Amino acid sequence: MSSPLHANALVNPQLIHVKEARFHDTWASHTDLAHLDVRSAFEAPTAMENQFILQLLGPLSGKRVLDVGAGLGESSVYFALKGARVTCTDLSPVMVDSAVRLARLNGVEIEGVVSAGENLNVPTGQFDIAYIANTIHHVTDKSALFEHLGRALKPGGMFVSIDPLRYNPGIEAYRRMATEVRTEDEAPLGFETLKLARKYFVDVQHREFWIASLGLFVKYFAVDRIHPNQDRYWKRIFRESKESLGWWLPLRTIDKCLTRIPLVRRLAWNMVMSGRKA
Repeated sequence: MSSPLHANALVNPQLIHVKEARFHDTWASHTDLAHLDVRSAFEAPTAMENQFILQLLGPLSGKRVLDVGAGLGESSVYFALKGARVTCTDLSPVMVDSAVRLARLNGVEIEGVVSAGENLNVPTGQFDIAYIANTIHHVTDKSALFEHLGRALKPGGMFVSIDPLRYNPGIEAYRRMATEVRTEDEAPLGFETLKLARKYFVDVQHREFWIASLGLFVKYFAVDRIHPNQDRYWKRIFRESKESLGWWLPLRTIDKCLTRIPLVRRLAWNMVMSGRKA
């Protein structure tokens, strides 16, 4: 969550990988898995991106799902609870271990693989779905990532992703404050990433989320007095309920219009991309 990647990121991606792995190892080692709600990121009123993705994917039972950059594993476990056979990958060994343990705590099994997105260590042509959330903006070589996603998918398989955009000045101000809960080498996406994805996939689509609804971030900072370094806002949103969000739900409705206006949607926080392997 910062400005574009440092120049040395392209010169020495291995250094970036080491820094990213250490940061996420620390995050995972300080997380109590017993208190993670694996359903909230898909079923909370604020989980607009994942609810849209679930509509795109349809029934998951029996599908083979690759979760790239799975983090603590909430998404992997949710897919497994829906009947999918899940392989999760992450650069952080502690994150992968946490994801596997989180699955067992929730009564399901997933496969964990320690791997960078640029050189996915997974079988070729085996997956129906590749899900990659809040990860592309960490990747130093996005072309290699898309190439490996395509390699891992079956013909006709679908990739879906969620990542932040770089255009909203309010979000950029937030990112500059949230220095302790993000990595310094990540870089939010621009719409040029869509052009890159279209080199590897067909029927590439996108949908943006969070413009007026970013008022929730303003509330956290100005009303609740929660500094961005005290709590990860993008995680905190999933702890909200319809009762606590009565004032916010109209903003979500307004966004359904705003995010369809070409220039205005550039101000969105997140973009969902999808595409299929030819």
